Amino acid sequence: MIKGFLFDLDGVIVDTAVFHFQAWRQLAQKLGGDFTEEQNEQLKGVSRVDSLKKIIEWTGATVSDEEFQTLMVEKNEWYLELVQGLGPQDALPGALNFLQTAYDQGIKIALGSASKNAPMILEKLGITPLFTAIIDGNNVVNGKPHPEVFLKGAEALGLEPSECVVFEDSIAGVQAAKTGGMSSVGIGDAETLQADIHFTALGDTTPEALVAHF
Repeated sequence: MIKGFLFDLDGVIVDTAVFHFQAWRQLAQKLGGDFTEEQNEQLKGVSRVDSLKKIIEWTGATVSDEEFQTLMVEKNEWYLELVQGLGPQDALPGALNFLQTAYDQGIKIALGSASKNAPMILEKLGITPLFTAIIDGNNVVNGKPHPEVFLKGAEALGLEPSECVVFEDSIAGVQAAKTGGMSSVGIGDAETLQADIHFTALGDTTPEALVAHF
């Protein structure tokens, strides 16, 4: 019996991925290189540290440990500037209604995101009260595809992994759900994500339908 929903943030509830892409690209250009939107897909669901490592590899740059830390801070500052105007109107189609419906039906809800800015984004969307637990980049050691973020989410909800469904738009996130013994809903391309079931947006399904499906 499914009792809990664990949500990724970017690309599932709200699309801040474009802001991450713009900030990372600005950083890559500062390092004397660049990267494509296709390469950016590899950064989805990945921690800031691992994302920066990939960009350094792509640009061929050499940075010291101190410079690495500075670059991470700079990227986050650029990102935060871009998301200042974010609000409920920026939620992805049907996402807020889906979350409210699940909450009203007594389904436990947690966030499992690599983003350390997740609490701030939830506040801007006005949905923080719907979440029993928020597990983000501040709470985990291992990034996706390691299942730590979702296992901690299930634990925080007082549920077994088998009682939880993970909602993800990244390959790494779906892999984390599967490794953690959870069912998965892919938001995006079915062939790419290889989740248990797929939709283009949360608005394309309902909590009742998913509980019945699993």
